[in-house]
Amino acid sequence: MTLFERYLTVWVGLCILVGIGLGQLFAPAFEAIGALELAKVNLPMAGLIWLMIIPMLIKVDFAALNQVRSHWRGIGVTLFINWAIKPFGMALLAWIFVANLFRPLLPPDQIQSYMAGLILLAAAPCTAMVFVWSNLTKGDANFTLSQVALNDTIMVVAFAPIVGLLLGLSAITVPWTTLMLSVGLYIIVPVIIAQVVRGLVLAKAGQGGLDKVLAKLQPLSICALLATLVLLFGFQGQQILRQPLIIALLAVPILIQVLFNSALAYGLNRMVGETHAVAGPSALIGASNFFELAVAAAISLYGFQSGAALATVVGVLIEVPVMLSVVAVVNASKAWYERGKAVQDRASHPITD
Repeated sequence: MTLFERYLTVWVGLCILVGIGLGQLFAPAFEAIGALELAKVNLPMAGLIWLMIIPMLIKVDFAALNQVRSHWRGIGVTLFINWAIKPFGMALLAWIFVANLFRPLLPPDQIQSYMAGLILLAAAPCTAMVFVWSNLTKGDANFTLSQVALNDTIMVVAFAPIVGLLLGLSAITVPWTTLMLSVGLYIIVPVIIAQVVRGLVLAKAGQGGLDKVLAKLQPLSICALLATLVLLFGFQGQQILRQPLIIALLAVPILIQVLFNSALAYGLNRMVGETHAVAGPSALIGASNFFELAVAAAISLYGFQSGAALATVVGVLIEVPVMLSVVAVVNASKAWYERGKAVQDRASHPITD
């Protein structure tokens, strides 16, 4: 892991402090930035989010989709978790904690917005950081790449309908025009740009050239993420200062869904006999979130100052420590995992695949 990735929680914490401080000192400047909109899209934020997302999508090789059949058990488990369990489970957790248990402790006018942010966070499977988590568990690189490519393909068509359905079930008004615009701006267009860049660089300089381009883009992506967080907390400062427990309360359902989904994916892979090198990244992909997309969508749909934007940023805050804990459990339990009957049976009869 890079220094930035390892200490992401520290940088996010610093961005909270810096953003709140700047928001109090330079409120007119933040208001001016917030007013720079076109068709409900904040232009400075859109630029920052593209700088975050596009380098990550350049890493994805959609040609890896032809490897899906080689790992169909693990692929099936991860798809089940990502698209049938995680978004619906988060909607349930948001209803239990935000709409009910924590309601007296939260601003009443932001309850639905917090719920919307949590749903947005869970509806998009992680794209970039899973390569780091997979490497830390000595995961099968081909499985990880094919799973990410498949998830990104599904996300293009499934993100908006799932979000719309769950917002509707939660009795939250769905701004369909803005939602579809967000999908176009933050999924479809970045995917196209990233794949065009990837193809051109590979054709001209090969994989080595692509690695050099990604190394140059990585600092831009990091700076864009930090700048986005400073802006968000600049707008959220008053609300956080009034009720500092908000971040901790919103972290509860996120933490529960990460731990539950990773454990479920890991256990299901053991039941179907997948190798540990597939089960590890499957558990991590099943649990983690594409928080960059969630932040972008929340800002577009509800604005900088919304509870939805704050809820998605809490996902960034706890991403690294929680996922590293999952990595530690996956690595420590390898011997137990490989004692599973289905795993041993499949290892004894590999010809069945």
